[in-house]
Amino acid sequence: MKNSMLMLGVALIVPMFSATVQAAVPDDAQIAAIVVAANQVDIDAGKLAESKASNADVKAFAHRMIADHSDVNKQAVDLVTKLKVTPKDNPTSESLRSGGDKNIAHLKTLSGAAFDKAYIDHEVTYHEQVLDAVDKTLIPNAKNEELKALLVKVRPSFVSHIEHAKQVKAALHKKH
Repeated sequence: MKNSMLMLGVALIVPMFSATVQAAVPDDAQIAAIVVAANQVDIDAGKLAESKASNADVKAFAHRMIADHSDVNKQAVDLVTKLKVTPKDNPTSESLRSGGDKNIAHLKTLSGAAFDKAYIDHEVTYHEQVLDAVDKTLIPNAKNEELKALLVKVRPSFVSHIEHAKQVKAALHKKH
């Protein structure tokens, strides 16, 4: 039952992200807001998982998400500050934050193995959706070459995160 609730939660949150990103072509200020929001969502979930996860691999993954996504956010903030671009909230960045809040609220209701599985399942799906948006919307629509270069530079991290999350997910599902 809890697993079906998780899948329902993921099914409701993730399509909002991809549909919203594809609904309108974002400008650089909106792309910056999307990047910061997407990273912050994962940092917040990682902090919860780092403190609440019962599995050592899940805790290690969460720690990596906090570190990696904090680094990307720092790079993004440094770049927009240098370029004098103010990130502009938009339906996608707002949807990301709302979805992140819903995910955390759901995760807070879980504990033990159920928490670990829900967190890591969401991480796989979330990173796949973010990578899809980076490839199909953010990189192609970034006008500023430095912003585009940053997106291209951090893209391999998202791929690595997906693979790492899938490995942890497979190990968790073998145990239970």
